[in-house]
Amino acid sequence: MSSADPGFAVHPRVFDRPEMQQVLAALDRADLTRTKAGARHVLAVPAVRAVASERRLVDLAAHYVGPSPVPFRATLFDKSSAANWLVAWHQDTALPLRRRVEDPAWGPWSTKAGVLYAHAPPAALASVVALRVSLDDSTPTNGPLRVLPESHRYGVLSDEAIARLATDTRPVACLASSGGVVAMRPLTVHASSKATDDRPRRVLHIEYAAAVRFGDAELAVE
Repeated sequence: MSSADPGFAVHPRVFDRPEMQQVLAALDRADLTRTKAGARHVLAVPAVRAVASERRLVDLAAHYVGPSPVPFRATLFDKSSAANWLVAWHQDTALPLRRRVEDPAWGPWSTKAGVLYAHAPPAALASVVALRVSLDDSTPTNGPLRVLPESHRYGVLSDEAIARLATDTRPVACLASSGGVVAMRPLTVHASSKATDDRPRRVLHIEYAAAVRFGDAELAVE
């Protein structure tokens, strides 16, 4: 990570719009367990796996985490007038692991949808990047991702510290047309407001790591 890295970046036109329409059609056909916010574990969908393995996206991930990025988790976020949700300011600090490790740097532990998670140490999170592939246009009015620039530099923050930072820092809305990609560090403080129009905002949130092992801890591939 360079000293000039603000913790996020918008990469326009990584994919073209017809490619995104094909992915959306595949997701509509897939047997997914959906929640109000979207669906977990979508890396198992062949069309999503193909996007995650596509050279354009792999090369982009390599820019952030090194030459051999591993896609290990993919989540579909699906915001619409029928499922119009918001997310408060937070960091992404939990990683899926294959098994529990006796290391005080990892934890607390939890299980979500049958997968074991642990809050990860900052060194592990620094080797992870999320590439958020815009399936629809992300606009100022359909509840886009908002970030606090350079907030990843402060490490893992308490809820109180995040609230203070959100008060003192001007947020940036990450807008991208269909096929654009927003790259984000896990420790970048981010949020999402409710949409104020009826345009859907569907995003594939694909996470890559520099390696699947961090000492005794091994990532689970979702």
